[in-house]
Amino acid sequence: MLKVENAVVRYGAITALHGISFEVNQGEIVTLLGANGAGKSTTLRMLSGLHAPSEGQITFDGRDITRVKAHDFSALGISHVPEGRRIFPQMTVEENLDMGAFGRKGSYHDDLERMYSIFPILKERRKQMGGNLSGGEQQMLAIGRALMAQPKLLLLDEPSMGLAPMIVETIFRIIGEIRDSGTTVLVVEQNAAQALRLADRGYVMENGVIAFTDDAQNLLHDPRVRAVYLGESVE
Repeated sequence: MLKVENAVVRYGAITALHGISFEVNQGEIVTLLGANGAGKSTTLRMLSGLHAPSEGQITFDGRDITRVKAHDFSALGISHVPEGRRIFPQMTVEENLDMGAFGRKGSYHDDLERMYSIFPILKERRKQMGGNLSGGEQQMLAIGRALMAQPKLLLLDEPSMGLAPMIVETIFRIIGEIRDSGTTVLVVEQNAAQALRLADRGYVMENGVIAFTDDAQNLLHDPRVRAVYLGESVE
């Protein structure tokens, strides 16, 4: 579904991504792991058109999207849930979800009801301002808003950040259900253990490059990953 080839992203004189290549197959959950500053969020911003690569190529569903503008990505079938959620705090839950469907053709009532079935708490809070929700509820709203665009590929940046462990379990369960319903998922996540238990495959990033990749279960038991990202000592 998605193929990135030798992508380079620069911020002025600083090179954030040094020719990375990876792919995401339809129906997968793929995770990007790495320390802060490794280039994970930059990768997602590149994939949603916010930072076009200065070199390399991005192909989505067989189409070259390297130079597609950010405002056209939703129509392609790519939705991005950024780090920090970025909901509209002065709009109600339902208005936030409506914004996710902006630009779509036809009725989206069925999709709105589907979001309420996935996130029942949002239906209870539908007339409340987004800024009054808890952190977990805001994350659910951010994901629900992205899904209202009916994406083929969902990009998630740190979906568990700042959430209580019980809420994290719920968020990851929902991500699995989203994949099972037909949406491919690429997730950046500091919680390596949770991400690898859920994902099919993973890529480990270091200093703007892909250091290594493997099936998620192999990475979960890889001594390098266990030592660096799971905080476990390795004999």
